Amino acid sequence: MMQAAELHTLVTTKKVIVACGAGGVGKTTTAAALALAGARAGRRVLVLTIDPAKRLAQALGIRESMRHPTPLSKETLAEAGVTTGTLDAWMLNPDVVFESLVHRMAPSPAQAQRVLDSRLFRLLSELVAGMQEYTAAEALYELSTSGRYDLVVLDTPPARNALDFLEAPGKLARFLDERIISLFLPSTSKGFFKKAQELIGNVFGRVFGTEFFAELQEFLAAFSGMFGPMRAHAEGVRKLLTSNDASFLLVTSPDQAALEDARYFRDRILAMKLPFAGFILNRSWVRTDGLVSPDTLEHTPEADLPGARSGLTKLKALAAVELERVKRDAALLEQLAKEVPATAFAIATPYLGEAIEDVKGLAQLARGITGAA
Repeated sequence: MMQAAELHTLVTTKKVIVACGAGGVGKTTTAAALALAGARAGRRVLVLTIDPAKRLAQALGIRESMRHPTPLSKETLAEAGVTTGTLDAWMLNPDVVFESLVHRMAPSPAQAQRVLDSRLFRLLSELVAGMQEYTAAEALYELSTSGRYDLVVLDTPPARNALDFLEAPGKLARFLDERIISLFLPSTSKGFFKKAQELIGNVFGRVFGTEFFAELQEFLAAFSGMFGPMRAHAEGVRKLLTSNDASFLLVTSPDQAALEDARYFRDRILAMKLPFAGFILNRSWVRTDGLVSPDTLEHTPEADLPGARSGLTKLKALAAVELERVKRDAALLEQLAKEVPATAFAIATPYLGEAIEDVKGLAQLARGITGAA
């Protein structure tokens, strides 16, 4: 299980692992299992998740309203085989992340409060391209560099724009260019620059009203002291996500639509020169762990019981169907392995049947994908 060993290396050496993929492929569960594998290896781990299934959220002890990561209890960790590591979980809350960013970046507490008290704060954070996505990158960067965690696993949204947060720091840096923002602020400048400001003021005043434009100017004036630190922070996010400390994994299933999305994500990741680690093929029949062939029952005492022979015949027919699924998915995994760079891999998770909704199931999945004892 060479690939499992490589995945074990990722969860024991990387600082950031980003899980991407379509909806319905088990990405959130896989991200949580990777985080648990890191904790089982003795690391301090955080999983940042996006809208997990209700029972999985309960198992991880996370709620939508939480303002900070929540540690799993020692009892829960012990149940999952974690003896020395720790595991925290948090359902990403963009509003909380952005508020924290404002408090840390503002030149003073008073200026931070001016920004947060503005009624434009929520509206602008939604309208500015990249602002909402930036909060995901910000949380990832801040928590992974805080010294509190050895590994942060991010579960991205199940959508094709899930990778927007990778480009958000650059978009935000361009938005926070003082040369652009200054056009909206009151100034004593003369000449062409003054004329440009007057033109923008007139246009905004006619479209939105002079009162709104005045409020916008006041908001941006309060925000202006944060532009430099936020641009520097955005650069830190970019460096982290493109460094050897980060890895991007694509979770998929044998479903054709999921495979198309996975290949789309792969192409974007490679085009952006991000550290792509490989595919995780989930919900497939590649792994035959624990499956027993009906042929092994032929020579048991039970095989001679009344009706046993006809039962074995039916089992063999079902087994033949399952083996065809195994061959189909094994061929798919082999194809995925050919579609990754030499430094990447393709691995299949064990088939565990029903949806995983508790920590014991996560532990079983973690062992299966990392080859841990």
